[in-house]
Amino acid sequence: MSPSFRHDSSGTAARTWHDDRRWAALPMLELSARDGRTLTRVVVVAAHPDDESLGAAGLMSRVLALPADQRPTVEVVLLTSGERSHPESPTHSTEVLSARRLEESRAAVLALGDGAEAVGIECWDVGDGQVADDEARWADRLSTLVGDGSRTLLVGPWRHDGHPDHDAAGRICAAVAHRTGARLLEYPIWFWHHAEPQDAPWVDLRRLPMDPVTSAAKHRAVECHTSQVRPLSDAPGDETLLLPGMLAHFLGEQEVFVEEPAHDDTLDALHREVAEPWGADTRWYEERKRALTMAMLPDRRHGRALEVGCSTGVLTRELAGRCAEVLAVDASAAAVTAARRRTEDLDHVEVQHRLLPEDWPDGRYDLVVVSELGYFLSPVDLEELVRQVANGLASDGVVLLAHWRHPVQGWPLDCAAVHRAFESLSDWSRLAEYRDRDVEMLLLGPQSRMPEPHA
Repeated sequence: MSPSFRHDSSGTAARTWHDDRRWAALPMLELSARDGRTLTRVVVVAAHPDDESLGAAGLMSRVLALPADQRPTVEVVLLTSGERSHPESPTHSTEVLSARRLEESRAAVLALGDGAEAVGIECWDVGDGQVADDEARWADRLSTLVGDGSRTLLVGPWRHDGHPDHDAAGRICAAVAHRTGARLLEYPIWFWHHAEPQDAPWVDLRRLPMDPVTSAAKHRAVECHTSQVRPLSDAPGDETLLLPGMLAHFLGEQEVFVEEPAHDDTLDALHREVAEPWGADTRWYEERKRALTMAMLPDRRHGRALEVGCSTGVLTRELAGRCAEVLAVDASAAAVTAARRRTEDLDHVEVQHRLLPEDWPDGRYDLVVVSELGYFLSPVDLEELVRQVANGLASDGVVLLAHWRHPVQGWPLDCAAVHRAFESLSDWSRLAEYRDRDVEMLLLGPQSRMPEPHA
């Protein structure tokens, strides 16, 4: 539940935060990709016009100050136009306030300094106060915009800021960072106002010092949001929203970001809501696909098998009939519960809850099956998965891939990209393939693994 606070209450003083001794121990923020590579892109997401200036104007100014040949592109996405900031205003309708606040954000970006004219800015016109109503839709759209995020910095509101729109925007950004591989930085806004230093996630905080030039650019940007930092008029309902005490949190010598692991529970939520999300135990398409999958296996009987992304365990049972031992894993706790229930009578099957590729199981495997999973990974995680499979595969082991050939809404990868990664990042041969309108299957491994026709 979001904390209760008012913008016009005194809140926690900026001095209280400033005087905390823990700041000195915080690491400086390095502007790099998740794996340390040079950034090619920075995407800043704001729930309302002015959030991007309060939370990340200094960061954007620092990026724009880089030499042109080293400068990432910068884009700003405003989810709402903030049209309900003054619901009782007698002078500004929501339409007028919407237009005004968008112009203020455009002016604020231009105030950041040289190169700011190249910054892209767009508003998605989500209703102010309604970001949480359709998070999945906006996560899909943002994921499409980011694409392969392996060299992208995604900056958005903190998931635990305490403002419903900010929290929802933060969850959207976290889901997209998880899907795309972008590095995620989150900026608190109202947290500084309603919380106390003992509430802060100090271990996850990163600070970006602002030199006088950067600080001046941020001051200029914040001042552009006149509808928020000054009264709309002298009439009741037109009062200033961002009072000096609130602004003091942002106009100091540093910007502060939270860097926590990105998380996306879309697939787990789907498994919680629907007993078998894909209809694997009822649809003929799925039954036929499983038969094709099993027909691709080169041996009548395999040894130790690893199924990556087992979902509810329908394919797991089929594999159990052809393998001496099966380890089935999935990142969804709900899916794992269902798969364990489905295979509880099979002593040679174990189902584990693991987030791959980082939580890779020990051991060597004669068969690794990756079915309908690869495109639910970020590009960087897919590369790591291929490496882990290669390291865990027995010398004469085989890899079986099976994926839907159509676009997967909300994720940047597709079947072709997944199968291309497995072939290009390994030295396996293509032993067999099957392709129709909807599905493609590949069997990869050493040439010696195919059955002899006359044996």
